Amino acid sequence: MDKRGLAAGVGVLALCLTFPAQAAPWAASGKAVAYAMPAIAVGIATWKHDWTGIAQLTVVTGLTVGTAYGLKQIVRECRPFEKPCTPNGPGWDSFPSTTSALASAPSSFVWQRYGWEWGLPLFIISKYTSYSLDRAKKNRIWDGLASTVLAFGYNEIFTTRYHERRSFYTSLDAGPEGVYASMHYRW
Repeated sequence: MDKRGLAAGVGVLALCLTFPAQAAPWAASGKAVAYAMPAIAVGIATWKHDWTGIAQLTVVTGLTVGTAYGLKQIVRECRPFEKPCTPNGPGWDSFPSTTSALASAPSSFVWQRYGWEWGLPLFIISKYTSYSLDRAKKNRIWDGLASTVLAFGYNEIFTTRYHERRSFYTSLDAGPEGVYASMHYRW
């Protein structure tokens, strides 16, 4: 496994474990992971000088979160803490989870764009958001899984595989024995 992907995953996990205790620590730590995932994905793409990837990440994240928000307005699923739900009252917007969508889109993007070595640690950590919201009784686990399916689908459509630039480069070196010219091709 790539050490940089593992380091990113450990960083997010450390963020979760050091998050201060609040009234709803499960929900707060899950939201912290959700907000950190796009930042980590942008950081990886920036480190690779992948500006096309940042554009694709923006599109995929916007579509995933936007679709999840739109489906919340159509699908009438009662939140676990609102039992029993009143027909037109609050708490009917459980499915799918927009917080899980915010965490799932960047992790699926990193997997699709840079490979499983980078994506698997982030994907596993992004599932903590679904788990924590389920534990906090804000969503059910399938609400988060639906967001993961949305993120996977949009990444399959819009995210291309990253390839480093292929280019020719030359070098000209002079030494006591003479001048050396070489041409190289970067695969």
